[in-house]
Amino acid sequence: MQKSIQLQSDPATAANDTALKELIQAELSLSRSDQFSYKILKRSIDARGRKIKINLSISVFINEVPKTESVQIEYKDVGKAKKTCHIIGAGPAGLFAALRMLELGIKPIIFERGKDVKARRRDLAKLNKEQIVNPESNYCFGEGGAGTYSDGKLYTRSSKRGSTEKILKAFVYHGASEEIMVDAHPHIGTNKLPQLIERMRETILKHGGEIFFETKLIDFTIASGKISHVQTQNPKLEKNISIQALLLATGHSARDIYELLHTKKVLIEMKPFAMGVRVEHPQSLIDGIQYHCSSEEQIKELRTSLPAASYSLVEQVNGRGVYSFCMCPGGIIAPCATAQEEVVTNGWSPSKRNNPFANSGIVVGVNELDFAPYKKFGPLAALEFQKYFERKAWMYGGKTQTAPAQRLMDFVNNKTSSTLPDCSYVPGLKSSDLFELLEKEMGSALRQGFKNFGKKMRNYLTNEAIIVGVESRTSTPVRIPRDKESLTHPQLQNLYPCGEGAGYAGGIMSAAMDGERCAEAISQSIF
Repeated sequence: MQKSIQLQSDPATAANDTALKELIQAELSLSRSDQFSYKILKRSIDARGRKIKINLSISVFINEVPKTESVQIEYKDVGKAKKTCHIIGAGPAGLFAALRMLELGIKPIIFERGKDVKARRRDLAKLNKEQIVNPESNYCFGEGGAGTYSDGKLYTRSSKRGSTEKILKAFVYHGASEEIMVDAHPHIGTNKLPQLIERMRETILKHGGEIFFETKLIDFTIASGKISHVQTQNPKLEKNISIQALLLATGHSARDIYELLHTKKVLIEMKPFAMGVRVEHPQSLIDGIQYHCSSEEQIKELRTSLPAASYSLVEQVNGRGVYSFCMCPGGIIAPCATAQEEVVTNGWSPSKRNNPFANSGIVVGVNELDFAPYKKFGPLAALEFQKYFERKAWMYGGKTQTAPAQRLMDFVNNKTSSTLPDCSYVPGLKSSDLFELLEKEMGSALRQGFKNFGKKMRNYLTNEAIIVGVESRTSTPVRIPRDKESLTHPQLQNLYPCGEGAGYAGGIMSAAMDGERCAEAISQSIF
């Protein structure tokens, strides 16, 4: 007999097999002679009250042995397939589009400007330790995209765009823990995600797909309303590569692609986005706030059965949204510049989320009014706005990857920080006036936003916390338009703008779902 139940327990019980079995036994009024096992289907934390509760959805198998089923996905051999699609970018949109094409019998051919995941590590080490930015291999560019070395969070609110379960199953198929199918906010961790990306690459190659690293799209030819050929800088490939369908999944930082499209008079659009800073607190302070603890002993006890605490904050300040973005419990602030003369921050966490700091982007919505000084750049106005502040951060930091920073309360009180607390940002920090850096509109909104957050989360507003600038790559400042039904560009019948770089996703999950959706559209319309 199988029964489904919903339970609520304290964290210690939920984390202990024997205690949880006793709770299940009592809930179902089972006798001691009844043999049973259970499987947790969904798990979430409810920290709203003074007592922390764990919500559990459970299948219970009474006097029967549950079937063990591993995730299976049927990928076809497409090595000799006549249908092909060239994919620009091996981030989540490009990789999941390629995997879906294997299922659909289309041969994917991926061009990735960056390096494979292992080779990327050396460039990231140089960026952190020597402050040398490789413009083609960094936290944004390379196999797996920006998400590979930026936390691996698998939560999205964009479930209407596709099947989140299907994406999670693909991760499990390639080696992720089945726990990601259970947790309300699944997370793989930057230390584990690269291995999964490598296995996805192996699947694509094993089934006849092709992947070329250090292969950047530099030009394309248009004929009869289609892209007929593309050109790359890779000397090992043909100069003009014939195209059936082109999936553009370049990510939000491929500025040269936007500029190329604009030069070729291919329609692109200016897009509002958000910009601000990355704030970092001691993780123990966030744990204490979120788990309602008043002592270090209580925090340590709860953390034996609870993960590092996170938060999500949003406010409206003078008509602008101010909100937390990409919150990383037990994480690290990373240098995410894609050019030498800019400073860009982001965050990531290892799978255990066991670093001593919690960081989050705190950003402000910016729009057409803010971009007005850059009007002469047309659809690239928001991009130029973004570039301006990233270069300004580089100058404030001392013209290196050292980042401008300020204690949180000092920022709110318009005070220069004479000292800075310890911080996870490896290249180093320089005490700066972040209000002056961000200028009046963003600075004022952030200042008031932090004040409001301090009212929502007691002790959040503290000089133990530090803000680091700038957090500017929250989403693309350019949208590449596409038809709602066919997903093709309105001017080019075989160009499929896809994922975060085209303005249709935000994060690993939504980008992966958009990649699958575009693969299906290609299968239905181009051949």
